[in-house]
Amino acid sequence: MSVDAEVDKSAPPPDPAAKAPRQRPKMSAGQIALLLVRGRTLVVLVLLVIIFGALSPDYLSQSNLITMTKHVSINAILAIGVTFVILTGGIDLSVGSIAGFASMISGGLLFNGLSLGDGKIFFSAAMVILIGIVVGALVGALNGTVITRFGVAPFITTLGMLYVARGFAQLRSNGGTFPDLSGTSARGNEGFHIIGVDSWLGIPVAVWIMVVVAAAAIIVTTRTPFGRRVFAVGGNERAAELSGIRTKRIKIAVYVISGACAALAGLLLTSELGAAYPDTATTYELNAIAAAVLGGTALSGGRGTIIGTVMGAFVIGFLTDGLVLVGVSTFWQSVVKGAVIILAVITEQAQQKLQRRLSSRTA
Repeated sequence: MSVDAEVDKSAPPPDPAAKAPRQRPKMSAGQIALLLVRGRTLVVLVLLVIIFGALSPDYLSQSNLITMTKHVSINAILAIGVTFVILTGGIDLSVGSIAGFASMISGGLLFNGLSLGDGKIFFSAAMVILIGIVVGALVGALNGTVITRFGVAPFITTLGMLYVARGFAQLRSNGGTFPDLSGTSARGNEGFHIIGVDSWLGIPVAVWIMVVVAAAAIIVTTRTPFGRRVFAVGGNERAAELSGIRTKRIKIAVYVISGACAALAGLLLTSELGAAYPDTATTYELNAIAAAVLGGTALSGGRGTIIGTVMGAFVIGFLTDGLVLVGVSTFWQSVVKGAVIILAVITEQAQQKLQRRLSSRTA
């Protein structure tokens, strides 16, 4: 008896094409270009590190990298808050002034305390920080309320708040400075320096705070219904309303987030300097908006990522510190930063055109 299996000659021959491995379709030149444009922030950041590292041997030293990252953290926190606003199609020009106002409120509480009758109450450093953040959130809520309830354009509302908040910061001390915020054990308000000066595991606490804020923002924008509603409002506000989204509440909420982030950034800067002065974070709103735009956030709303914004903040910070390190004058620094912002907007527009072109081809 044969052990060989009997072959069924009536069965069709196997298809050689079925055994052949599937080949991935090759990317077209347009798709490659789109991929590069989408990753432009990372490409620019790598180029900056290479160029400035070649121009200055100190640029890539451990101490300088830590210092630059610490500087980036303040702008990144500001930019994260601004990103929420821009995603809804708004703009917040007041974040720098809110940072200065929160700085003066908290600085005054640490330096002079709160007068009640014939005595004074001094709060702990943690409570002072919390009060500063709440103040920023309240100013942000006022921005959002004026925009949604009275129909004032975000640009005009936040431009006006830029002056109002800065004016109140100056009135807080009649234009003076609160010079010593170290606190005393007798008052129980020591420790404010921790967030702006101290380090943990060799990394500044400010950087750890940036990481926590960024991680929370990423989770909110990508994993929560609120994040989806933010994108929906920015993508098509009318459609969002028809779908049942309370667009006014979403808008107020994003300005509250922006104000709170601005206050936190101002407190970090104040802690680092060890003093509070009315002009804290002047023009920082421009760097924050620039970081968001460099990171791919569309000014029209509905498109953007927190990771992109943080990378944009790194580009702004590493570029600024690199220019200082190689001895470029402050005047040329402004020219270069302005040119980078304009180029980022042009690139963002080019990305949208390229995406539409590729979509029309595949349709």
